[in-house]
Amino acid sequence: MRRRSCASPGAPDLSTRVGEVRLANPVMTASGTSGHGTELGPWVDLGRLGAVVVKSLSAQPWPGNPGPRLVPLPAGMLNSVGLQGPGVDAWAEEHLPALVAASATVVVSLWGRSVAGFRDAAEALSAHLAPAVAAVEANISCPNLEDRRRIFAHDPRAAAAAVAAVVEGLGGARPVWAKLSPNVTDLTEVAGAVLDAGAGALTLVNTLMGLSLDPATGRSRLGGGGGGLSGPALHPVAVRAVHEVRAAFPSAAIVGVGGVSTGADAAELIAAGADAIQVGTASFADPRAPALVLDELAGWCRSQGVTRLSELKGRSHARAGRGDGRAGPSHG
Repeated sequence: MRRRSCASPGAPDLSTRVGEVRLANPVMTASGTSGHGTELGPWVDLGRLGAVVVKSLSAQPWPGNPGPRLVPLPAGMLNSVGLQGPGVDAWAEEHLPALVAASATVVVSLWGRSVAGFRDAAEALSAHLAPAVAAVEANISCPNLEDRRRIFAHDPRAAAAAVAAVVEGLGGARPVWAKLSPNVTDLTEVAGAVLDAGAGALTLVNTLMGLSLDPATGRSRLGGGGGGLSGPALHPVAVRAVHEVRAAFPSAAIVGVGGVSTGADAAELIAAGADAIQVGTASFADPRAPALVLDELAGWCRSQGVTRLSELKGRSHARAGRGDGRAGPSHG
């Protein structure tokens, strides 16, 4: 059971900045976990969050993967939704007005099956850039496609090409955040490539590739075969990714995502070097999760004497006192 909100007078200053984007606080929803619009609205004041990141959109409607699409696990879940979505134009007509009415700051997640597909999605979105749309997140790392060769974030050159296509398609109208994959040997190499291609921020990280089988039949429990592992099991992976990329790129804007379900989880990612965080899988268990994490983060900061978020950002690197700030080697 979650502890109650700890909001009170004298709250710490949680305002932050992700590259060019200023946010009232660092807590966002994560793409794919809170719907295309105001689905969490009955439980959360969306205008109170740092931003709402909508489910990934392509230029055209996409049906996604066959069911079952979710498998609950002891430390999270496995999903194979497959990027189902209505397409950019339908989303802008059916969902964006409600987000604007809710005073939400919006980050639009885009995806494509090819570099041209990313450009097409960005060009389609460029016609719907309401002031509420603060940034665009290029989802170049979703593992739930039938052809794993289409996971752009697994190759630095492909990742850079996809991000450059989104930047080009938007014509510079909004900053582009690149959502990267933990399923690589050297995440810093991919991060450097997308930053060079024009990414204004890095979202770290997407899900880990996994598989759940029914031993009685030998069949996958997901209709799409393998899926993406998220939730608490992913959290230490995300913390290390943020820590190592922050060490490699001290001035880069970073959004941490992976297994955040409490304010302490959020604080850990920020201490690792994140400028903001996203709450995803926790919303499946409790749709109030993003607002609760925000309240708990404020309470955690008060309890630790943190008056401004900037005092917490990157704390692990200041404590490390090493030139590269990287986490130590793992031991089996």
